[in-house]
Amino acid sequence: MKVLFCILKEPMANGSTSEDFCSILKDMRENNETSNKEVNMVVVIVHGFFSCFGILENILILWMVGFRLQHKTVASVWVLNLAFSDFLATLTLPLFTLYLYQSQSWEVGDILCKIQTSIFFANMFVSAFLLAAISLDRLILVVKPFWSKEHRTVLGAWKLCALGWLWAAINTVPYTVFRSVIKRKDGRNMCYHNFALLSSSRATVERNCKVRQEATAISKLLLAFLCPLGVIVGSYIQISLRLMDRNRRRRRQTSFVLPNPRPPNTSLTTRINSILFKQTASNDPVNLSSNTPINSSQINEKQLSPCFIRMVTFLIAAFILCWGPYHIFCILEVVAHYHIPTRYAVEKWLPIATTISFLNPVLDPILYVFSCPQFCVRVRQSLGAVFDTLVREDDEMLRPFGNSRRAHRWQQSFQRVEPEVPM
Repeated sequence: MKVLFCILKEPMANGSTSEDFCSILKDMRENNETSNKEVNMVVVIVHGFFSCFGILENILILWMVGFRLQHKTVASVWVLNLAFSDFLATLTLPLFTLYLYQSQSWEVGDILCKIQTSIFFANMFVSAFLLAAISLDRLILVVKPFWSKEHRTVLGAWKLCALGWLWAAINTVPYTVFRSVIKRKDGRNMCYHNFALLSSSRATVERNCKVRQEATAISKLLLAFLCPLGVIVGSYIQISLRLMDRNRRRRRQTSFVLPNPRPPNTSLTTRINSILFKQTASNDPVNLSSNTPINSSQINEKQLSPCFIRMVTFLIAAFILCWGPYHIFCILEVVAHYHIPTRYAVEKWLPIATTISFLNPVLDPILYVFSCPQFCVRVRQSLGAVFDTLVREDDEMLRPFGNSRRAHRWQQSFQRVEPEVPM
């Protein structure tokens, strides 16, 4: 520690010193407040429990989705990448638990500080990217059914996920560069962003702090929250409108009545109805309107698993609830440069908002599992069956009949699930 402190005091070649800090950081360094030891120990125990639980459950998800699934689908690729991102994030939770245990002092060095920060922000950007990609994937299934049948592949999903990881890595670079271990006046250490680093002179420190703080806060708010959220909301609005329109057309088709100005003939009506019902029940349904083909939507709706739609809805809700407070306080941190009283609120509540955001990778695996209907029944049969159902994209799980014992089990598990996408 003495060596590190000596290095911090060395002057830089450009005339400023590495002890130049932003005004907010100066206030944080002088803050000597510590939480109650008993309360802090309770927080450490709870945080440690969730750390271990999050790691174990994400390992279980990775094992199930990566090695135990019988059907590799596009949906399974989305879930696997989300689970891997969450697994990396939960691996850093013990470091934060150790920080809390040591009276909120970072004692594991600058390298682990940067690694923990990089994984935290990579998880944030990847999760947002993948949730937006999943929403667009669902939209394409509805809007372009024939195109998606030909071009929507597992390999294509992997390529898109690789692009998402590259996108996250690029956006994580500024947070890694400006992260460092900073010593408080009372001897404790902080792992925090120091936007005064790489300043050309002491005169430009405060200006650089404001510009960099604003750029990073606004960019992550837009790229990791608002823009993905806009894509998600827009996609599901389009899906809902398209499916509502199809439902209206189907109702018109099923209520089709032949025009007959003469008094109704009961026997003739009976014969017409029997012909219509017989043809509708056959494998070749009657197309009552040449301008609105019935079969154009059947390809994709079979792949829109209600289980998967429910899971995505839960994941989006958890993403908003866990990451929303964090982004709000990051914007308030920008305001704190111009409004001094806001600094104390940010210093108090931003760590709490960050802790809430850490809950997202812990909650996701629970949502993967409990979004499946009749979970308790199938978990006794096989955990693999749960995830096989979750990412299944064909209509096998919705068929009312099946010759095999396994098909009968699927039918039993989904007997209350309507083969329609929830609005």
